[in-house]
Amino acid sequence: MVCRLHWAEVRLRDLPSVDELARDERLAAEPPALAVDAARTALARAREEVKAGHDPGDLGKRAAQELARARSASLRRALNATGVIVHTNLGRAPLAAAALERALEVGRGYSNLEYDLGSGGRGSRQEHVAAILRRLTGAEAALVVNNNAAAVMLALAALAEGREVLVSRGELIEIGDGFRIPDVLARSGARLQEVGTTNRTRATDYERAIGPETAVLLRVHQSNFRVVGFTEQPALEELATVARRHELPLVDDLGSGVLVHLEDEPSAKASLAAGADLVCFSGDKLLGGPQAGIVVGRADLVERLRRHPLQRALRADKLTLAALEGTLGLYLDPARAAREVPVLRMLKEPLEDVRARAERLASAVGGAVEETVGRVGGGALPLKKLPSFACSVEEELAGKLRDGEPPVVGVLRDGRLLLDCRTLTDAEADEAAAAVAAARG
Repeated sequence: MVCRLHWAEVRLRDLPSVDELARDERLAAEPPALAVDAARTALARAREEVKAGHDPGDLGKRAAQELARARSASLRRALNATGVIVHTNLGRAPLAAAALERALEVGRGYSNLEYDLGSGGRGSRQEHVAAILRRLTGAEAALVVNNNAAAVMLALAALAEGREVLVSRGELIEIGDGFRIPDVLARSGARLQEVGTTNRTRATDYERAIGPETAVLLRVHQSNFRVVGFTEQPALEELATVARRHELPLVDDLGSGVLVHLEDEPSAKASLAAGADLVCFSGDKLLGGPQAGIVVGRADLVERLRRHPLQRALRADKLTLAALEGTLGLYLDPARAAREVPVLRMLKEPLEDVRARAERLASAVGGAVEETVGRVGGGALPLKKLPSFACSVEEELAGKLRDGEPPVVGVLRDGRLLLDCRTLTDAEADEAAAAVAAARG
């Protein structure tokens, strides 16, 4: 119905009406409201092109494309070829198969989310992960909310609202997207009391700052940066001694947090053993699970958090809890967790395996193998460099690869596009090869 016209012959009055375009045969089977919206969008863009002296092309085809875009998913699976394992912009930790299976099983129907099957009465959603978290961390109790910033805010709101929280000046960090620890603290209703200096803080600084209004000692792990040189920070055991002397709770914000030994990244279990009363950490960073904020520690303090009105607003949903339970279950067997939790597997994968994958990819696409350096990401282990190998291809492919299905995201460097193979599985490397071929074609 709508013909392609040469731009020189086109005037605005020659464009069809919205109703006419919506009746194009390529839109005839579509719901009328969607067809009209697609036609309206296509015509709006066509008018701008006509004004600029360009041919708007086949408007029926363009309207059909607009409708397809409206129907397509915005949140999509992507191939991470950046070498950054916990890549915040790419969704942080990919989930283990066990976590996905639990989420699918729970999400496909009803569940006992808040139903006690034994008594036949109301239950608590927290019970589904509390027992395994107690076992893995040695805590008396546990609670899960929707992210670690929420966990810290809930802890401070429940324990220090209207009172002072002592924090070292060297720990007033900024986390992702401009969120800062002082801002999170302020939203909790607590008041910030800074102690020490940026580079040197001692336990005696906390001791001198404690007063009648002090409610909590807060330690914040410097997860996404390091201060080096003339520095000093008190050990957690020292802070615990000060806190016990004044009968104050010590809250340790680990940021990422781990459940296994991983270089100088502190674990929740070690933090509790050192004397922290509450420990907060993330579910979707080095733990390798879904987005969640996990709080473990003293039972009486966790109960205060659970009963705070803010807890309901911040609580985790059933799919999060299911995926988290599936992830935590792997940690009951550390060797299995190392094999099946993708983040742990990528961290520990032998370099020769990464190189072999890069060589296969380079052979498939006619690229070159280059040595690279990967990163942990997610604000964890900022100084750690992960030796890696990448397949380099022409940088002009970057945009086309991002537009593909699935999108492939690499790193532009010195006129080349690097596809780092530490963050690709063997199967994903094959997909990347096919994507490169399609982008070139």
